[in-house]
Amino acid sequence: KLPFQRLVREIAQNFKTGLRFQNSTAMALQEANEAYLVGLFEDTNLCAIHTKRVTIMPKDIQLARRIRGERA
Repeated sequence: KLPFQRLVREIAQNFKTGLRFQNSTAMALQEANEAYLVGLFEDTNLCAIHTKRVTIMPKDIQLARRIRGERA
């Protein structure tokens, strides 16, 4: 929880100094981030399984993001 909040604050400082966050804001960002990553790793695992592998590789993440229409 705290490491993620520190990361959010550090990134935010690069855009605008003096920003403040409520705890609920940081928690919402963390939950959204975790949900995104879980979905991405599910899709990544499917890409690995499709090639008859059990280990995911960077190319699987890249393919999953490309299929999703995200920047790869």
